[in-house]
Amino acid sequence: MFLALLVGGLVVALVAIGLFVFGLRRRLIQRSGGTFDCSLRWNIPAEPDLSGKGWVYGVARYSGDRVNWFRVFSYSPRPRRVLERSAIEVVARRLPEGEEELALLSDAIVLGCLHRETRLELAMSEDALTGFLAWLEAAPPGQRVNVA
Repeated sequence: MFLALLVGGLVVALVAIGLFVFGLRRRLIQRSGGTFDCSLRWNIPAEPDLSGKGWVYGVARYSGDRVNWFRVFSYSPRPRRVLERSAIEVVARRLPEGEEELALLSDAIVLGCLHRETRLELAMSEDALTGFLAWLEAAPPGQRVNVA
């Protein structure tokens, strides 16, 4: 009986520590400001897949001429993807369709992009989209920026 209580308490403590570390990591990512919720689908085919597969929920953070994208459900302190402003080309904008609506946040807008010849999609709120497009267009003089 005592062993079962000890193991149960240990499991509860490990789960609590794990959740605390998730929260602490997100707080540290957001500490420097300039963050927004952003789902990402990387290396997608030319034909859009509306099944909702491949979307990963994350947090993006502006960092100079880059956007660092972090997975929400990860313990890594490093960004999973780094998108450079000069390499991003916006090619499409659309609302989620089909099963995508279930995979994304309720107010998300999907932005189709090319980053160094890699097709990707970003899904974010309208406010975050406005900020993202403004950030893209605010490139220093002489840099190429393509916004559809």
